[in-house]
Amino acid sequence: MMKVAIFVALFGVALARPQFYSPAVASYAPAPFAYAPAVKAYAPAVVKAVAPEPYDPHPQYSFGYSVADALTGDQKSHSETRDGDVVQGQYSLVEPDGAIRTVTYTADAVNGFNAIVDRQAPAVVKAVAPAPVYKTLAHPAYATYAHPAVKTLAARAYY
Repeated sequence: MMKVAIFVALFGVALARPQFYSPAVASYAPAPFAYAPAVKAYAPAVVKAVAPEPYDPHPQYSFGYSVADALTGDQKSHSETRDGDVVQGQYSLVEPDGAIRTVTYTADAVNGFNAIVDRQAPAVVKAVAPAPVYKTLAHPAYATYAHPAVKTLAARAYY
């Protein structure tokens, strides 16, 4: 409601102030007016105390999953275990060319992250195409066709 009252008051002041216009000079000079910035009062910020999450000095977990989709051919798996600062895991997936990539990794505070990547070439199964079957078609006996009048003429020539 306060904003509406301020807007109406400023709009009224803008309409009521005199404007000076001189045709000889052809300039427009609005009358100066006082501008007072609006003062807003803000509520003090409320600071909530957030309890820190509990710290586990020796974290332990283990997980694993696998996917085998026969429709799309997607196959992958991943497993990992952690005991304190030592993490060990392995994941594998089928690459687009059919090769299987397996990554075995370890991570600890002393040696950092180490991974061993093994790539097995795709099992190439040579598809043997069946021998083509050629059909031997016996040509139909060509029927000799002669017009009946020709037959008759030929028969008369020999008699």
